[in-house]
Amino acid sequence: MDELTIQELIKANYSGGLSELTTYVSLAIQAVSVLVGGILLWRVSGILHKKKITERSRNEFFNSSYSKGWKRK
Repeated sequence: MDELTIQELIKANYSGGLSELTTYVSLAIQAVSVLVGGILLWRVSGILHKKKITERSRNEFFNSSYSKGWKRK
């Protein structure tokens, strides 16, 4: 885009040549939706990770009588 002075911007705005408001609004909506979508995916990922950790901690394989004799102090 060419460099415009303030006077040229004002003239373009009042003559109707600078009616890009819809473009800016759609860009802002897209940016906000990407941000919200990213936050939602981050939260869902955290919840699923916590579920996976709790399922792993309930595993009784390492709490057997055989595993208790591995390390003797």
